[in-house]
Amino acid sequence: MARISFGLDLGSTSTKYVAMQDGKILYKHRLPTGWSSKEASLNVKEDLIKNGFSFDDFRCVSTGYGRVSVDYANKNITEITCHAKGAEYLFNEREVAIIDIGGQDTKIIVLEDGQVKDFIMNDKCSAGTGRFLEVMANAMGYDPASLCELARKGKGVKISSMCTVFAESEVIGLAGAGTPKEDIAFGIVESITEKVVSQCRNVPEDFKVFLTGGLCGCPYILESLSNKLGRKVETHEAAMYAGAIGAAVFAEKMK
Repeated sequence: MARISFGLDLGSTSTKYVAMQDGKILYKHRLPTGWSSKEASLNVKEDLIKNGFSFDDFRCVSTGYGRVSVDYANKNITEITCHAKGAEYLFNEREVAIIDIGGQDTKIIVLEDGQVKDFIMNDKCSAGTGRFLEVMANAMGYDPASLCELARKGKGVKISSMCTVFAESEVIGLAGAGTPKEDIAFGIVESITEKVVSQCRNVPEDFKVFLTGGLCGCPYILESLSNKLGRKVETHEAAMYAGAIGAAVFAEKMK
């Protein structure tokens, strides 16, 4: 029987992981990363053992922000490479553009013939990331998913500040001035998707576009991105795990 392969994606806010055998995903889960990537990796191992997976004979690849913290990983690989491989696995496309909206950064990855041809990463500012949405949602008393659905009902508001601190103050000011919540929510989502789309300038016009990362479960984010790009942005039910899946695929190829 083939060995079990594990892929871990230790992000800045959440840790995603999968167990794979013969190219099939046996188990996937996610946990908050917390303050320590090292502790998160130990929590992953504990959960996998609790769910019946053995670490006696295994292969493991780690990726993401905290990838070097996984003591039991055989290898660590950059998130760009793992997200690309995971997207190829999920979407069965070798020429595609991937938008990955993470907690602290946003990546645009262009694949040609299954290889990374180009990528852009926004890692200097939280604008256009999951963290930006989380902070704005908290300021309004919503969770991110609920805020995105509320935004569908709004219109007309533009959040001019791209700095998270100033944008939060702007949102609080708009609420204090009596601006409808749905309009503020609309402005927040617009600011995120506008920032993301501005990074997509190198995406070929005939390429399919897929969304991965924590916001792929928000239908309105997909709609807003699709409208701005002028083409349908698609996703997959497991797209949040793209990095971990890619890591597991690489682990399966190890001898």
